[in-house]
Amino acid sequence: MKHSLDLALIGNCQIGALIDTQAEIVWYCLPRFDGDPVFCSLLQEHEPGEGVGYCSIELMDQVASEQDYLPNSAVLVTRMTDSRGGVVEITDFAPRFRQYGRIFTPIMLVRQVRRLHGTPRIVARVRPARNYGAERGEYTYGSHHVRYVSPYMVLRLSTDASITAILQELPFVLDDEVNLVFGPDETVHENVSELAHRFRNDTIAYWQEWVRDLGIPYEWQDEVIRAAITLKLNAFEDTGAIAAALTTSIPEAPDSGRNWDYRYCWLRDSYFVVNALNRLGATKTMERYLRYLVNVVAGSEGGYLQPVYGIDGSSNLEEKEMPSLPGYRGMGPVRVGNQACLQVQHDVYGSAVLAVTHVFFDHRLMQRGDLPLFQRLEPLGEMAIQVHDQPDAGLWELRGSRRVHTFSSIMCWAACDRLGRIAVRLGLKERAAYWEAQAQRIHETVCRRGWNEEKKSFTAAFEGDSLDASLLLMHDVGFLAADDPRFASTVAAIERELRRGDYIFRYVEDDDFGTPKNAFIVCTYWYIYALVALGRTEEARRLFENLLARHNRHGLMAEHVDVATGEQWGNFVQTYSMVGLINAAIRLSKRWDTAF
Repeated sequence: MKHSLDLALIGNCQIGALIDTQAEIVWYCLPRFDGDPVFCSLLQEHEPGEGVGYCSIELMDQVASEQDYLPNSAVLVTRMTDSRGGVVEITDFAPRFRQYGRIFTPIMLVRQVRRLHGTPRIVARVRPARNYGAERGEYTYGSHHVRYVSPYMVLRLSTDASITAILQELPFVLDDEVNLVFGPDETVHENVSELAHRFRNDTIAYWQEWVRDLGIPYEWQDEVIRAAITLKLNAFEDTGAIAAALTTSIPEAPDSGRNWDYRYCWLRDSYFVVNALNRLGATKTMERYLRYLVNVVAGSEGGYLQPVYGIDGSSNLEEKEMPSLPGYRGMGPVRVGNQACLQVQHDVYGSAVLAVTHVFFDHRLMQRGDLPLFQRLEPLGEMAIQVHDQPDAGLWELRGSRRVHTFSSIMCWAACDRLGRIAVRLGLKERAAYWEAQAQRIHETVCRRGWNEEKKSFTAAFEGDSLDASLLLMHDVGFLAADDPRFASTVAAIERELRRGDYIFRYVEDDDFGTPKNAFIVCTYWYIYALVALGRTEEARRLFENLLARHNRHGLMAEHVDVATGEQWGNFVQTYSMVGLINAAIRLSKRWDTAF
């Protein structure tokens, strides 16, 4: 069975699962996003009825299927039809709702399988794996449950289906409904069917109420709502961290070796994520994410920051390969952990300060910025001053070379610039003058060393001649005004050199793995931001509509896109891509008060 990224995401901000068009759970990690994948067929293809590491509900003699989310929710419904007109409906969700005055997010997936028409026969195959697909776990069972045992945890299936049919994978006629509840090794004391129905209704109500509180644009409402729910599903409730994606090792392009574990929190994402959450009015999610960032900053030694941290804030993300999994479509290696935690990446100082700046200016937040927090941020600014003209791996985390990347220097400027603004806000005149002077000095350095007069453009590195899509953000972070001719000419140069059809590549020069083959999706969104700033709105709208057409059937996007075929590649669902959608739609949409 050849996998694609035409997948749906369900979750509850504690766990997440990916489900394919035939209702197979192809990816599900326990006990959280970065845990061992008990269902991992996304990286280990199998023939029907074979292999381990998946959960499927197979309809005998199936001839058709359709799938969609229930409106404004993270509850997925798949309907399958057999050759005799029998129809089965499978509802998948992870419970999330308010209970006893707090949000209830158990380590639990619920599958409800219901007969709609005819006399359909189904087979339920439950085949958890352990240790990244290396082996099938042992099991014990009782009258209404199966315990799948591994050294890391016990996955308990509570069900009102026949235990014999589950264990022996026997076909049976679905008379009415069966429920499968996957959770921790705890007895389910109430009727499984009643629990599943109650949890489903409460979960639907939670998501629909959450969506009602969003501030969304007039146009592309469904797309923005789905992106917002997806962004929320990538947020880890316990710490507030937002993962870059919930998968590992989906290659950026076929057989490229660019296979990375993205189940962690990148500081480079923070500015864009916080902006999107702020624009949506999702202040509680934003506040929890900001608290995570503040904790990372507080734990830094001397102001030093890594590019990436674990969703629990851990700094050690040792990277290793897992030969037990062959990889997406057999394209290994499968990696766990990420060596980027060891890299030197200077843009992180600006990203962190830009994000945390909201705490000082947003009056909706419960915890406001104060002098002690400002004093914790100042060492980040001092680091930015020290490194703004020093070589690093850059935004794209090049592993084989270092240069003085212009975007990294611009973000160092942003750190000092925002510290100056915060100091003004706090009435700290001397500190404001200090940070404003440092920002001015870095700005002058970037303009002198990052500008290429021959190309009439800022370049990827100081005294260089190659281009980088991150330079499209110079206006977005406030480094250049939209009417500065250097901004327009840099955009024009990027159009000449990095544009391929309707997409922008992040760069086109060779790196550690050769020449990039696919477009990094968020770069095209950055191009759209730049076009809007330059008043080229109709061009921007056309490119935006093209990107929306590349989404899968559920409106979800991975990290990269093949510019020739439109096929998605890279880890899924990609936070960067969904945030790009949200920010672009808000910039491009007609205003509510002018729409009618």
